[in-house]
Amino acid sequence: MKLLIPVDGSDNALRALKLAVEEAGALQTRPEILLLNVQWNVAAGNVKLFIDQETINDYYREQGETALKAAREAVEAAGLPYRYHISIGTPAEAIARYAAEENVDRIVMGRQGQGGLQSLLLGSVANRLLHLTDKPILLVK
Repeated sequence: MKLLIPVDGSDNALRALKLAVEEAGALQTRPEILLLNVQWNVAAGNVKLFIDQETINDYYREQGETALKAAREAVEAAGLPYRYHISIGTPAEAIARYAAEENVDRIVMGRQGQGGLQSLLLGSVANRLLHLTDKPILLVK
């Protein structure tokens, strides 16, 4: 069983991870945890005229690793097998794409991340994801 857990560094994402880890202990076979962080594409427009691609990639990696740090530590402490990935793009689309690529069995995520005003303007990631994937989604409050 593969569980995809999108992680943005928020408390809600960590609560979702905690629930997934707790449920994994009750399963007969240990699931593989896939941690995913999505970085918004900041290299749009004329940004690439002023910043080279290597610097942009370093930025994405550093931000993604920072957001994933606590989640990785929690999964390692639980002794579960896991992989992590950092994607670039819009969260819902990147989550749906990665879930399909990895053929996950379930997506477990916090119902609200670090969206703030952006979520109000664009709609929640969870709501958008419901329309983009056929994978079961468990939203954790």
